[in-house]
Formats: sequence, structure tokens, C-alpha cells
Amino acid sequence: MMSFIAPLIAARKAAGLTQAELADQAGLSRMTVQKVESGAFDPRVSTVLEMARALGMEPMLVPAGLRQEVEAFLRSGGKYLAQPSGIAAPPSIVETLAG
Repeated sequence: MMSFIAPLIAARKAAGLTQAELADQAGLSRMTVQKVESGAFDPRVSTVLEMARALGMEPMLVPAGLRQEVEAFLRSGGKYLAQPSGIAAPPSIVETLAG
């Protein structure tokens, strides 16, 4: 579970928010945020989602069997597998969505 929490802690700190401020924005108690961040308890998925959304993040649950493929796709910038490079290449999915 801590793999979910580390990016939340980093995002909170980057945003300059205290645990209490994040808790207020997420509709949680400061104690809940503190316990989640410290690993004192295993939070519900809904708690993690509320914290993430308050930080402008939208987590995505990915089946374990697809994790490597999804990570590779995201690292590639949304390029299709074996997509040719150059001007004639079709736009990536990321470019299409950003446009």
C-alpha cells in the first residue's frame, strides 16, 4: 500500500500543504491523513482517492497482469507499439487527448 502513499506525500509537500490542510480539502480528519502517511493503518481505497483528488491527482487501478504494459505505454508518452517515428507518424493518444 505504501507504493500508493509515497506519491501522495510527495504531492502534498510539493503543493505546500500541511496534513491538516489536505485533510480539510479531502473531507477527512487530520488524524486519518497522518495515519495513512505514516503507514499506521491500511486505508480504504476511497480514502486514498479522496486524498489524491484533493491534490489534483486521479489514480487508476490497473490489474496486476497489465501493469508492465500500462507503465510502458505511459512512459512512451502514449505512443502505439511499433509506431513509426517522424512527421508521417500518427499522433500519440496523449497528443490526441491534449489537443
